[in-house]
Amino acid sequence: TPISAATLERIRATLRAALNEAVREDVIGDNPARGLRLPSPRHVHPVVWTARRVALWQRTGERPAVAVWTPEQLAEFLAFVREDRLFVLWWLIALRGLRRGEAAGLRWVDLDSERRELIITRQVVRTPDGLRACPPKSEASLRNVALDRETLRLLRHHERLQKRELGQSWSPAGSMFTGRGGAGVDPNFLTHRFHTLVAASGLPPIRLHDLRHGAATLALAAGDDLRVVQGLLGHASIVVTADIYASVLPQLYHDSARISP
Repeated sequence: TPISAATLERIRATLRAALNEAVREDVIGDNPARGLRLPSPRHVHPVVWTARRVALWQRTGERPAVAVWTPEQLAEFLAFVREDRLFVLWWLIALRGLRRGEAAGLRWVDLDSERRELIITRQVVRTPDGLRACPPKSEASLRNVALDRETLRLLRHHERLQKRELGQSWSPAGSMFTGRGGAGVDPNFLTHRFHTLVAASGLPPIRLHDLRHGAATLALAAGDDLRVVQGLLGHASIVVTADIYASVLPQLYHDSARISP
């Protein structure tokens, strides 16, 4: 699979920082990565699975590169996975916009029931040496995520079930979402599991990361300010938030106009 322009840019930034340090330590005389040119990142914006797009997909298999479900489609999916072991994880990504690594990295100590908040302080990533906990993607990703009462109720119910399953081995420092043996979940497994569930549901396909996109579109449709959505998703800049969702905003505006009295 070709490496995306955005990934190349991150690789260059890491390489440039390392070589700059080598220059400061007099290991090399100049940074050879300084003048390296890369293709500009091509942003693919999410589009909504409208009835016409669904009909075309059913007829031809054609699908957008990045797509989000309508609120009705999301509700259908959440009803379909209600009995899945990771139901609350799918709920959090879909409605509170967590990244998969952030969801996998959650521990019970990160839940503040009194303030109705999740504190995002880390993520879990897959490395050649296995799973590793590390800081989130950026400083802006360190955030407190507000929870509605239903989400808090679901988390408390999930906690009770996990305590019953793990018994004496349960700990508030343990993973919020685990496999049947009690170990934390692999982000790669989450992607695979989500794909399997979507296929079984019969709904139009989206990626797990698109579920996070959907959380943003739901917030925008509900009238939340862009800065609120920026904070929800942990974007470093509001420009990033506005750029990603520019394509779905017209659809939301049309929907709003259709339901207005």
